[in-house]
Amino acid sequence: MPVSKKKPTTPTSEVSTQESSSPTLPEQEEFRQYLRRLAVSAVQVLIEQVMREELEQCIGASWGECTPNRRGYRNGSYTRDLVTSTGCIEDLKVPRDREGTFHSQVFERYNRYEPEVAEALTQMFVSGTSTHKVGEVAATLMGVAPSASSVSRLNHTLTEQYKAWRERPLLAHYRILYLDGIHFAVRHGSQTDSTIILTALGVDLEGNKDVLARLSLRGGRQRWMGLSLTRHPHPWGNADGLDCD
Repeated sequence: MPVSKKKPTTPTSEVSTQESSSPTLPEQEEFRQYLRRLAVSAVQVLIEQVMREELEQCIGASWGECTPNRRGYRNGSYTRDLVTSTGCIEDLKVPRDREGTFHSQVFERYNRYEPEVAEALTQMFVSGTSTHKVGEVAATLMGVAPSASSVSRLNHTLTEQYKAWRERPLLAHYRILYLDGIHFAVRHGSQTDSTIILTALGVDLEGNKDVLARLSLRGGRQRWMGLSLTRHPHPWGNADGLDCD
């Protein structure tokens, strides 16, 4: 009497789920999207600083300055939100003057030029800030050329913003760490060069993804070891898996 063969007890759906859950290296465009999202996170800092510069031009005096050219006085601030393509920025501090004559152009101009501003911030995040690049972004948001002192202050603000991100403490444990070199077209004046950005993308135990570090690769002499050094004094912790290209 023939003996019937036992069928596998593991459901087909479970097998396919196990196979699909295997970690795969994200596409380069996904890496780019996370880098752009991280760069645009500096929008709040940038916009608030630009509005303070706008108010200074409006009243004709910096904070606490005594000058015959003064046309008004500061009067604290109020908050409002700004909806962007990457999400809502809440509780932006909008400065105001005593007479109520100051009206910021930043919100209208940001909505009009959001792609250009986002791209400029990404360029600065990838290749570093400079007074020239910051000046271009400020002029776009203000509608007029900012003063040299305004550009210097904005450049310092963005530099400190990136420094705070680079030195932030990270989780002690990640489920997987993705490493890849992302190609970016970086503009230097009238020239555009192709630059490789070494990027570490971590996935925590709940599946959330976050850019942990990035490093511009120049001349082929900097490698992943150099990327890990950019996280000093708070390097990434342990990872269950590592995937790189």
